[in-house]
Parts: sequence; C-alpha cells; structure tokens
Amino acid sequence: MPEPRRGRLKIFMGYAAGVGKTYQMLEEARQLKKQGADVVVGYFEPHGRKDTIAKTEGLEIVPRRVIDYRGSVFEEMDTAAILARDPQVCLVDEYPHTNVPGSGRVKRWEDVQALLDAGVNVLTTMNIQHLESLNDQVCQITGVRVRETVPDWVVQQADEVVMVDLTPRALLHRLERGVVYSREKAERAIENFFRESTLVALRELALRETAYEVERRSSDADGAQGERAIARDAGKRHKILVLVTAEPSTAVAIRRARRVGDFLDAECFAVAVEPAGDSTQALEADRVAIEKHLNFARHLHIETRVLAGNDVAAALVDFARRNQVTQIFLANPRERPWTSLFSRTLVERIVGIAKDMQIVVVSERQPATGRRDSR
Repeated sequence: MPEPRRGRLKIFMGYAAGVGKTYQMLEEARQLKKQGADVVVGYFEPHGRKDTIAKTEGLEIVPRRVIDYRGSVFEEMDTAAILARDPQVCLVDEYPHTNVPGSGRVKRWEDVQALLDAGVNVLTTMNIQHLESLNDQVCQITGVRVRETVPDWVVQQADEVVMVDLTPRALLHRLERGVVYSREKAERAIENFFRESTLVALRELALRETAYEVERRSSDADGAQGERAIARDAGKRHKILVLVTAEPSTAVAIRRARRVGDFLDAECFAVAVEPAGDSTQALEADRVAIEKHLNFARHLHIETRVLAGNDVAAALVDFARRNQVTQIFLANPRERPWTSLFSRTLVERIVGIAKDMQIVVVSERQPATGRRDSR
C-alpha cells in the first residue's frame, strides 16, 4: 500500500498579536469548506475576540485533549483524534506553542509535522518573533527573550507563507478599543511590548523576512537561471563553521551561522574540541553546556562534530581546511578575569592561523530594555 501524500502547510505570519492572522486563517477555511473541502479546527485560541470567534461558526472543531499535570488541568490539541478523523484540511492556531508534559510531543509544530506526514493539509499561525534565527534581534528590539521558537527549516519547508499585515497605528487603535485584549490587559501591553517604536521595528523585520522568503522561493522555482541562480551557485561553494564552547553566546553564534548559511545556501558545521586523552580535564558544567549547544545546533539542522585535541585553534582550523570552510563563527568570550586572557588568546590564535577564511566574532546583543522572558 503506497504511503499517503504529504500534506501541504500554509503559515499565516504576523509581527504581533492582533494583526489578524487567526481571522484570515478562519476566513480561508470557510472558503475551502464552501468549495467542498473536508475542514476541521484542530486547535483554536479565541482570546475573547468576538469577530474571530464568529468565524468558527459552521466549522467542525475537534475536542481538545485534557491533561492533568502537577495537579492542574491543561487542554492541548488532540493530534491522535485528528489523525483518526483524517480530514482534508486542519486548522492549527499558535504554531510555536510548547505542549504541556504528557502530550506526546514537545512542540505543536511537531504535532503539525505528524499531520502533514499523514497527508493532512494544515493552515497555521505564528508571529515573526518566534522564528529561531531572529531570536537575538527580537530580544534587542523588545527586551523580551522569546522562549517558544520554531526552527527556520520548519518554516522554509512550508508550501506557502502569507504575511498578515496591519500598520502599527491601526494595531494600537484596535488595542485601545479592546479588540485585541481586555482593556486592563491592553493598557499594560501598550506600556510594554506594544510601544509604537517596537511594533514598527518588528513589522520591518517581518516585511524583510517575507521579502527574503519570496526571493528564496522564486529562486527555487526559477532553477539555475539568471543572476539569482548565479548567486545561489556561488553560495553553494560557501561552507560555514561555528565553534561550540561553553560560552552562553555560543547559542547566538549558532543562530547567526544558521541564518547566514540560509542566505548563502551554504553547508554548516558546529564543531566542539575536547582535550585529547583524559576528558575529565574539562569541567562538568562546561561539558553539559557544550552538549546543550550541540543539541541546539542539531535542532537547527546543522551538522555537528566533536574533535579531539589539546590545541583548540589548530584542531579547529585543520578541520576547516580539510572541509573547505570559508567562514568561521566564534562566540565573543565573557569578561571573566580568570579566563578572559585565555579566551581572547584563543580567538586571536584562530584569527592568526586562519587568514584564508573569514572570521566572524559574534557578541550577544543587549536588549533595548531590561531583559524579560516570553513564551
């Protein structure tokens, strides 16, 4: 028996809550149903928005799965029930959501992957600040470190990405009228995340990302023709390497390398260097941090390697030359009196012996305001 055709994924992308992503998704679902498609709502987050809720009328909603976790009751999308129902099209709100433990999969986008693998077409929603490679830029703009992210490769595999746009002034007007949140919550939002300058910067980021996606998809469709194809062929000769250390800013370097690699269509490596022989020389905390960074790189579809060698710079550059690497990304070391001299020497040694490659030293960006966390 042949495997089912993989479903198609359409993402409605915005730059902030309230621009109309879910509304547009539901509007399209209603049109598809009118045309005879078998449509269900797998997960819908109403946020008390009456106009959006009204758009669900007449659409079949698959009941949520109820999960008891640490004495509290949570509701998550019931992926198994949707697969059993086997619709033609399924609506899934809030694509980057992290599922409560016990759900079967960690992320909602992983649930969507299961639906697509089963041949179900999916319409979903997300904001630009949840794209993994933009995490540092968003933190700098907003002062918020977004914790719920979607790997870039997942979005790039989508069959269609639609930018749902609304001017910041119009969005603020909706917020003030209580359309997006309750008035009390809206007032707090305007004082924090929903400042006009922040919304303008996020919107510009979203528009640039959309333009890049259009260009990338257009280049893929055109094939090796014209200037775009020449640029992509040149990009394929690029190879990027990022050094993985225990430095917290390594995560920033990995994101930057992945994003540059996507723009150049370049192969990426994430490489850690461990002392040869007795590995107990490394601090346990450092080993844990390095493994965490390697797993993060794998999550972003970056090939990882662990090299053995007491001379980190020599081992790294030797690997780079053997693999025709053209760019090396290094995390800027923290200012720690007892290690900063060694760390700076490491960066300087790599720069000194890899003169035939481009070296990028990546610093962790400071947020525009006090740092906070956001799901």
